[in-house]
Amino acid sequence: MGRDQFEKFCMDSGYRIKKLRNYRVTTNSLGVTRFPNLIKDLRVTHVNQVFVSDITYFDIGPDTYYLTFIMDLYNREIAGCSASDNLRTESTTLPALHRVINERGKANLKGAILHSDGGGQYYCNEFKSLTKGLGMINSMTEEKVYENSHAERLNGIIKNNYLYPYGPTNMASLKKLLDKAILMYNTGKPHKALGKLTPKSFKDTIDNEDNSASNLPLSTVNHHNNKRSKLSNKKVNVI
Repeated sequence: MGRDQFEKFCMDSGYRIKKLRNYRVTTNSLGVTRFPNLIKDLRVTHVNQVFVSDITYFDIGPDTYYLTFIMDLYNREIAGCSASDNLRTESTTLPALHRVINERGKANLKGAILHSDGGGQYYCNEFKSLTKGLGMINSMTEEKVYENSHAERLNGIIKNNYLYPYGPTNMASLKKLLDKAILMYNTGKPHKALGKLTPKSFKDTIDNEDNSASNLPLSTVNHHNNKRSKLSNKKVNVI
């Protein structure tokens, strides 16, 4: 019995543990003019089309730190992140987006949507100036937190499946182990939505198909296109 089947068996048998919700706030969007939600019902068809982002807390003993993630919604790859001991823009969203630039390349981000919640780190002048310079389009949740559900889910996965088991003891080890967690997630975690491929292997498959299709027999190209169509013709989940 695999992990997923075991978890389903436990839940179906009534062995689910009720999670205690933590309502710590990492955003303050009162009185703010928000960006419209541009990914609602949007069909995501390629990498660098939509990025989703969120900020979450991480406790080490009595100290609270903050993690910022930016994920490519198409292949679920974490393209940018940061760890900080404060919620200032220069410590959270700006360094995370700069890592996206280094990872994906500035030219590939033109026209991309960056979707987030209503946190001030996403609408301050410094961040808007950077996204404008890149030609990116800002998008935000309009009403409910589940309009950024993919980013919210990612927070829990990285913290509970990787960081807490790794056990960082201070800021330095948190940053080091965060990089390890992201590497393990991007290269070692298969996703059902990606045909049970990891984010990195799925992107590599798409890239290789794009580069080699002209050298393949037509039947093989059609097979790849049909497989790719099944995976890519999906809507963003707005629960």
